[in-house]
Amino acid sequence: MTKRDWLLKSSMTVMLSTSLLMFAEGGQAALAATNSQDSAKAEQVVSLAKSLVGKDYQSGANGPSQFDAPGLAAYIYGKVGIHVSDSVSALYKAGKAVDKNKLQPGDLLFFTLSSSKTPSYLGIYIGDNKFVYANQGSDEVITKSMSTYYKGKLVGVRRLLDGSASTSTTQPTPSTPSTPPVTTPVENPAAGDEITPVDPTPTPEPAPAPAPVVSKGDKIINAGMKYLGIPYKYGDSRSDKRYMDCSDFTYNTFKDIGIKIPTNSRSQATYVKEHGTPVYDVDKLQKGDLIFMMSYKGSKESSYSGIDPLKQRITHVGIYMGDGKILHTYGSGGVRITKFTNTSWEYRFVMGGRPY
Repeated sequence: MTKRDWLLKSSMTVMLSTSLLMFAEGGQAALAATNSQDSAKAEQVVSLAKSLVGKDYQSGANGPSQFDAPGLAAYIYGKVGIHVSDSVSALYKAGKAVDKNKLQPGDLLFFTLSSSKTPSYLGIYIGDNKFVYANQGSDEVITKSMSTYYKGKLVGVRRLLDGSASTSTTQPTPSTPSTPPVTTPVENPAAGDEITPVDPTPTPEPAPAPAPVVSKGDKIINAGMKYLGIPYKYGDSRSDKRYMDCSDFTYNTFKDIGIKIPTNSRSQATYVKEHGTPVYDVDKLQKGDLIFMMSYKGSKESSYSGIDPLKQRITHVGIYMGDGKILHTYGSGGVRITKFTNTSWEYRFVMGGRPY
């Protein structure tokens, strides 16, 4: 090896070692800074969540004085610089999944109201085994403890406050300055000895996935699901959500998404015929449609043979969920989901449709 070659190799080795050391130290410093920022944001999230307890509940609202469950989360995270969509389905994809047994303040907790794994509402974990969320039944933002009931309904946890987590932000991402090309030094270079740097072609960032579209039928179902378990009481006041009868339930569900319909089942059916889209064929029902039924005459289909449905008095109303199921209220179980297809509920069908 010539002296010139030895000097060149030694120079490159020193530069490489120095670069690696600087990179490692810089990476550790950046990681520490990120963790510190996340910790500070978590404290802000918890403080904001606690400060909003007692604010009014309003379906579809995202602050500053009224909220629904996803609207509350979107509002709070927006205040700390993390901008996310105000829908349960979008928030369930934000950040990264977290083990249910490793909760940290600021984590989003997703709960179901049924036996499925699909989240129906969410809250913000504030530590001490408690979370804050906008509760429709209480008509305000409340604090709840992670009781056995809620632990059983918990279907997922997402963490937005993590440097490695991906969040759906609307803030522009600052561009990173390009690193100037480095020319390897050569002692007494001869012609052709100098290495010409080549700027690498940057890899384009993938386009963000579009936010999921929530249909009006899904909004109706989501609004109705928040009343699951509310006790049944015939003739209950439409302004008292502690109890409900069938038309009280449908009235308040549609009211929660901004659609005002009459307060009793027969008037609701008339409203659908005069102002909406009536449906007289069970097979043409769509998710979120109202279903109007006649009086019970038996559990078998033959019990309704020869009866003209349109001449029958409407005595019950519910909301079609799709997949042969109905969301409604009756009896000791209160608001619930039951099978519709091939049951007496279907045999009692008079008409259905959308009030819009």
